[in-house]
Amino acid sequence: MFKITPNPPVTDPASPYESPDSKKFHEAAERALDHYLGPTNADLMATPYSPNTLYMANPEAGTESLLADASETLGSATVMLNNHAAQV
Repeated sequence: MFKITPNPPVTDPASPYESPDSKKFHEAAERALDHYLGPTNADLMATPYSPNTLYMANPEAGTESLLADASETLGSATVMLNNHAAQV
C-alpha cells in the first residue's frame, strides 16, 4: 500500500542546553533581550521635569525673548489649526 504522507523527519532529541556552545548562545540571547526589552534606561529617569521659567514672574526675562517665544508659540498654534482644518 502506498503512503500519501511522508514519514516525519528524524529530529535530534538532545536538549539545546546540553552543549557549552548552546549555553553561551542562550546566555547571550537573554542578555540581548534584557537590554532591549528590559526596564527603561536610567538616563531617561535621571532628568527631573523642570517647568519653563520664561513665563514665571522673573524680572530678568527680557521683553524681546518673551515676544519671540510668544511669536513662535502662536506660529505653531496656527500651523496646528490649519492642519486640523484641512483634515476636517
